[in-house]
Amino acid sequence: QVTTEISKLGTNLLFVRPGQFGPGRAATDAKKFTLRDLDAIREQVPGLRAVAGINQSSQTVVFSGQSRQTTIIGSGNDYLVAQNWELASGRSFLPSEERGGQAVCLIGETVRSRLFGSTPAVDQTIRVGNVACQVIGLLDKKGQSGMGSDQDDVVMMPLKVFQRRIGGSTDISSIMLSAEDGVSTAKVQADVERLLRERRKIIAGRDDDFTVNDMTQMAATLTGTTTLMTGLLGAVAAVSLLVGGIGIMNIMLVSVTERTREIGIRLAIGAVERQVLMQFLVEAVTLSVFGGVVGIALGLAIAYTAVTLMSVPFVASPSIILLAFAFSAAIGMVFGYFPARRAAQMNPIDALRHE
Repeated sequence: QVTTEISKLGTNLLFVRPGQFGPGRAATDAKKFTLRDLDAIREQVPGLRAVAGINQSSQTVVFSGQSRQTTIIGSGNDYLVAQNWELASGRSFLPSEERGGQAVCLIGETVRSRLFGSTPAVDQTIRVGNVACQVIGLLDKKGQSGMGSDQDDVVMMPLKVFQRRIGGSTDISSIMLSAEDGVSTAKVQADVERLLRERRKIIAGRDDDFTVNDMTQMAATLTGTTTLMTGLLGAVAAVSLLVGGIGIMNIMLVSVTERTREIGIRLAIGAVERQVLMQFLVEAVTLSVFGGVVGIALGLAIAYTAVTLMSVPFVASPSIILLAFAFSAAIGMVFGYFPARRAAQMNPIDALRHE
């Protein structure tokens, strides 16, 4: 789902970040970018449709007694162009506002609904942290991202206003680039890397202290990460199932031993092996399914609590729940078979003599 979400953004996007990232490379401390870096890329790298510097923070947003902790993005109109993000109402930033004038902002649908309700939001003044900010536009609704975050829980203001009033620094955390249609992202990436190496005075033979990734590379990185996480979680789940199955088998073996005389009586009065086998298999499956139901309930409760605390939408897949239920039954059947077969194959005379 994450890689699908990335592909929806298009293949012409590139992200520039300070430090080294990617498979086999640890993140390193490196100086961030500046507005001059942004202008240099815009002026010297051909084939770009949008160049957006991005800073981000989490702040409390307040309007008329209502407050909400939300994501604050400092960027410009090029951010909207690169993201193909339209406005539902209002207007985007004026050139004078992007140059660092009046504190104005665009808000997402979640922020609008939580703060304003049925009150019109455009032209109202909200407080972002300690900054009074005029709402000039409402962003189109995007919904939940592939990573589970609410893309509409956002307030966006001009980059320079963010730097001066929120961040207190002229640094830029990352840069988003959008190549024009038909322009090779590989060429754009090479041009950006060459330009930044020159500007950051990185001599030949030295590694870059920044990373440029296109969407294909990001998708590949995320795919590798999710594959690794899936493998690790699968290994943990397999060990848990094995331990649980062995526990069920031991419990059933103890039960068979304690009920030896009962089994002998049943066999003596006419019960066949299949009936005894089914009796203990049903008991093992019932025990396993009960544990599975308790585990599913606890898992859902913990997940719901966690996503509520993180303000992330709660999503429960019925197919996954059914699969977990089926696995519980299967574990009971597999690990309960040996004790059940042992009970079914008892000699009635020996079983009746058992003390």
